[in-house]
Amino acid sequence: MHNMNPKISIIMGIYNCAATLHESIDSLLNQTYTNWELIMCEDGSTDDTLTIAKKYAKKNANIFLIQNEKNLGLAHSLNKCMEVSKGEYIARQDGDDLSKTDRLERQVQVLDNHAEFDIVSSGMILFDENGYWGKINSVEVPQASDFMKQSPFCHAPSMMRKKALLNVGGYNTNKRTYRAEDYDLWFRMYANGSRGYNIQAALYEVRDDRNAIKRRKYKYRINEAYVRFHGYRRLKFKKTSYLYVFRAIIVGLVPSAIYKLMRRRKYNLH
Repeated sequence: MHNMNPKISIIMGIYNCAATLHESIDSLLNQTYTNWELIMCEDGSTDDTLTIAKKYAKKNANIFLIQNEKNLGLAHSLNKCMEVSKGEYIARQDGDDLSKTDRLERQVQVLDNHAEFDIVSSGMILFDENGYWGKINSVEVPQASDFMKQSPFCHAPSMMRKKALLNVGGYNTNKRTYRAEDYDLWFRMYANGSRGYNIQAALYEVRDDRNAIKRRKYKYRINEAYVRFHGYRRLKFKKTSYLYVFRAIIVGLVPSAIYKLMRRRKYNLH
């Protein structure tokens, strides 16, 4: 598809993000590390996402655009981006988020200097139209046991060795993993011998409404339970661990007011 030899391929599924895509791509164009390509897969948007993406692809030799004929979802889009990617490392970004200027540089250093890691992610700051409101940090060097309670890596700021990603077949496009594609991927990579590292600094800013209940559909909780069950089996967890499979379902039943309190606690809100 193209003749560059970038070290990093940034893959981005874009869907109805016209209002934020400019800022997101600009945050990549402002990186201190410059040997990268961005591959966007347009997933059937109904707003101006496609027009904006086309402008950037036309203007920048390292930005490429592919399209789905209809809306196929994130996992399909990311796999399609990966198929045409040239980089040794695959990085993620979403069309409504921002990378701090040194994000790529710091992540490349980890993978270049630590052959034992196939995954590197970082902390994330959460923001909405009223400013910063929370942050997420994961354990620095996740062990298999850290998978029990939650996903051990933030997906959007992650970078992976492409080889390790392809060794497990990329993203799972099964509808049962929708909204838990990343958790499923980490389970499969760890079961295949991969390990990862979390930079403790927040190198990524994720746009998320502080009062959001919108991501909280019950079917997503069911999907998470499905991913947990199969993941626990892959990592050969003890039978007692399977109680956490039901945790995902129980959280889905919690009244909205209590869920908001739980969110505030989880994301260090005051």
